[in-house]
Amino acid sequence: MMGVEMTERITKNMARNIYFGGGLFAILVFTGLTFDTVKQVPKLSHDDKITESVALGKRVWENNNCVGCHTIMGEGAYYAPELGNAFQRLGGGDEEAFKTYLAGWMAAQPMDTPNRRKMPQFHLTPEQVNNLADFLIWTSRVNNQEWPPNIKG
Repeated sequence: MMGVEMTERITKNMARNIYFGGGLFAILVFTGLTFDTVKQVPKLSHDDKITESVALGKRVWENNNCVGCHTIMGEGAYYAPELGNAFQRLGGGDEEAFKTYLAGWMAAQPMDTPNRRKMPQFHLTPEQVNNLADFLIWTSRVNNQEWPPNIKG
Protein backbone atom coordinates (compact mmCIF):
# COMPACT_ATOMS: atom_id res chain seq x y z
CA MET A 1 0.00 0.00 0.00
CA MET A 2 1.30 3.47 -0.89
CA GLY A 3 0.34 5.28 2.29
CA VAL A 4 -2.31 7.74 3.18
CA GLU A 5 -3.24 10.01 0.34
CA MET A 6 -3.36 13.76 1.17
CA THR A 7 -6.14 15.84 -0.20
CA GLU A 8 -5.07 18.66 -2.45
CA ARG A 9 -8.00 20.85 -1.63
CA ILE A 10 -7.77 24.01 0.41
CA THR A 11 -10.65 24.32 2.76
CA LYS A 12 -12.55 27.57 3.24
CA ASN A 13 -11.05 27.89 6.68
CA MET A 14 -7.50 27.57 5.31
CA ALA A 15 -8.21 30.09 2.55
CA ARG A 16 -9.65 32.55 5.07
CA ASN A 17 -6.56 32.19 7.28
CA ILE A 18 -4.24 32.78 4.30
CA TYR A 19 -6.26 35.81 3.22
CA PHE A 20 -6.41 37.46 6.64
CA GLY A 21 -2.84 36.46 7.55
CA GLY A 22 -1.48 37.84 4.30
CA GLY A 23 -3.53 41.03 4.68
CA LEU A 24 -2.31 41.54 8.25
CA PHE A 25 1.29 40.93 7.14
CA ALA A 26 0.96 43.51 4.32
CA ILE A 27 -0.54 46.08 6.72
CA LEU A 28 2.32 45.56 9.20
CA VAL A 29 4.97 45.92 6.48
CA PHE A 30 3.28 49.04 5.09
CA THR A 31 3.00 50.58 8.59
CA GLY A 32 6.64 49.83 9.34
CA LEU A 33 7.81 51.37 6.07
CA THR A 34 5.63 54.45 6.68
CA PHE A 35 7.13 55.03 10.13
CA ASP A 36 10.64 54.54 8.74
CA THR A 37 10.00 57.08 5.97
CA VAL A 38 8.53 59.66 8.36
CA LYS A 39 11.56 59.21 10.63
CA GLN A 40 13.98 59.83 7.75
CA VAL A 41 12.30 62.92 6.22
CA PRO A 42 14.04 65.52 8.44
CA LYS A 43 17.46 64.04 7.60
CA LEU A 44 16.76 64.00 3.88
CA SER A 45 14.90 67.29 3.42
CA HIS A 46 16.99 69.72 5.50
CA ASP A 47 13.76 71.57 6.24
CA ASP A 48 15.57 73.49 8.98
CA LYS A 49 17.23 75.47 6.16
CA ILE A 50 13.96 76.85 4.75
CA THR A 51 14.29 80.61 4.91
CA GLU A 52 11.65 83.22 4.15
CA SER A 53 13.25 83.70 0.73
CA VAL A 54 13.00 79.96 -0.01
CA ALA A 55 9.31 79.96 0.98
CA LEU A 56 8.65 83.04 -1.18
CA GLY A 57 10.51 81.37 -4.06
CA LYS A 58 8.23 78.35 -3.76
CA ARG A 59 5.29 80.71 -3.93
CA VAL A 60 6.73 82.24 -7.15
CA TRP A 61 7.13 78.68 -8.49
CA GLU A 62 3.50 77.85 -7.68
CA ASN A 63 1.91 81.16 -8.71
CA ASN A 64 3.54 81.00 -12.15
CA ASN A 65 2.75 77.30 -12.62
CA CYS A 66 6.37 76.42 -13.35
CA VAL A 67 5.49 72.76 -12.75
CA GLY A 68 3.15 73.00 -15.74
CA CYS A 69 6.23 72.81 -17.98
CA HIS A 70 9.19 71.86 -15.75
CA THR A 71 9.83 68.98 -13.42
CA ILE A 72 11.35 69.39 -9.99
CA MET A 73 12.75 66.28 -8.35
CA GLY A 74 10.98 64.24 -11.03
CA GLU A 75 7.51 65.71 -10.43
CA GLY A 76 5.71 67.86 -12.97
CA ALA A 77 5.49 68.13 -16.71
CA TYR A 78 8.21 66.90 -19.03
CA TYR A 79 7.90 69.76 -21.50
CA ALA A 80 10.87 71.75 -20.17
CA PRO A 81 14.04 70.75 -18.27
CA GLU A 82 14.25 69.36 -14.75
CA LEU A 83 15.05 72.17 -12.32
CA GLY A 84 15.81 70.21 -9.15
CA ASN A 85 19.45 70.11 -10.18
CA ALA A 86 19.58 73.46 -12.01
CA PHE A 87 21.84 74.96 -9.34
CA GLN A 88 24.59 72.39 -9.96
CA ARG A 89 23.98 72.24 -13.71
CA LEU A 90 23.77 75.96 -14.45
CA GLY A 91 25.52 77.60 -11.50
CA GLY A 92 28.24 75.06 -10.86
CA GLY A 93 27.47 75.18 -7.14
CA ASP A 94 28.17 78.94 -6.89
CA GLU A 95 25.10 80.71 -5.50
CA GLU A 96 25.91 84.16 -6.90
CA ALA A 97 26.74 82.77 -10.35
CA PHE A 98 23.44 80.87 -10.36
CA LYS A 99 21.43 83.91 -9.29
CA THR A 100 23.09 86.02 -12.00
CA TYR A 101 22.43 83.32 -14.60
CA LEU A 102 18.79 82.92 -13.58
CA ALA A 103 18.16 86.68 -13.60
CA GLY A 104 19.61 86.94 -17.11
CA TRP A 105 17.73 83.89 -18.34
CA MET A 106 14.37 85.09 -16.99
CA ALA A 107 14.88 88.58 -18.42
CA ALA A 108 15.73 87.21 -21.88
CA GLN A 109 12.51 85.21 -22.28
CA PRO A 110 10.99 84.44 -24.68
CA MET A 111 14.08 83.84 -26.78
CA ASP A 112 13.75 84.05 -30.53
CA THR A 113 15.38 80.72 -31.29
CA PRO A 114 13.89 78.84 -34.26
CA ASN A 115 12.53 75.33 -33.70
CA ARG A 116 12.79 75.60 -29.95
CA ARG A 117 10.18 75.67 -27.22
CA LYS A 118 9.50 79.14 -25.88
CA MET A 119 9.42 80.06 -22.22
CA PRO A 120 7.02 82.93 -21.54
CA GLN A 121 8.08 86.23 -20.02
CA PHE A 122 6.70 86.29 -16.48
CA HIS A 123 7.80 89.87 -15.68
CA LEU A 124 9.20 88.85 -12.31
CA THR A 125 10.79 91.46 -10.09
CA PRO A 126 14.48 91.07 -9.19
CA GLU A 127 13.36 90.06 -5.68
CA GLN A 128 11.07 87.34 -7.08
CA VAL A 129 13.87 85.98 -9.26
CA ASN A 130 16.20 85.97 -6.24
CA ASN A 131 13.58 84.12 -4.16
CA LEU A 132 13.04 81.62 -6.98
CA ALA A 133 16.81 81.08 -7.14
CA ASP A 134 16.92 80.47 -3.38
CA PHE A 135 14.09 77.94 -3.72
CA LEU A 136 15.92 76.10 -6.52
CA ILE A 137 19.19 76.17 -4.53
CA TRP A 138 17.40 74.74 -1.48
CA THR A 139 15.70 72.10 -3.62
CA SER A 140 19.02 71.02 -5.09
CA ARG A 141 20.29 70.25 -1.59
CA VAL A 142 17.43 67.89 -0.70
CA ASN A 143 18.65 64.29 -0.56
CA ASN A 144 16.48 62.91 -3.34
CA GLN A 145 18.17 59.52 -3.58
CA GLU A 146 20.21 60.56 -6.65
CA TRP A 147 17.28 61.71 -8.76
CA PRO A 148 17.44 62.62 -11.58
CA PRO A 149 19.86 59.90 -12.60
CA ASN A 150 22.03 62.29 -14.61
CA ILE A 151 22.95 65.98 -14.42
CA LYS A 152 20.94 66.88 -17.52
CA GLY A 153 17.73 65.82 -15.78
